[in-house]
Amino acid sequence: MEFQEIEVTIAPDGTTRIEVHGVPGRGCLDLTAALEDALGGEVVSRELTADAYAVTDEQVPDHLRRGPRT
Repeated sequence: MEFQEIEVTIAPDGTTRIEVHGVPGRGCLDLTAALEDALGGEVVSRELTADAYAVTDEQVPDHLRRGPRT
């Protein structure tokens, strides 16, 4: 399993930035949902990184997976 990290930065003016590292696909959104709600629930902007667009194993249909045929 790869290392997963959530980095939270709170600026002096109260704005909050959440960055997720090591989570491929859109799992980062599920991972931060409760934290976003706890911080007030208002998301002003969202920037997805290249990791968010990575294809995870769960998204690849079985017939397209490589491997030995059984």
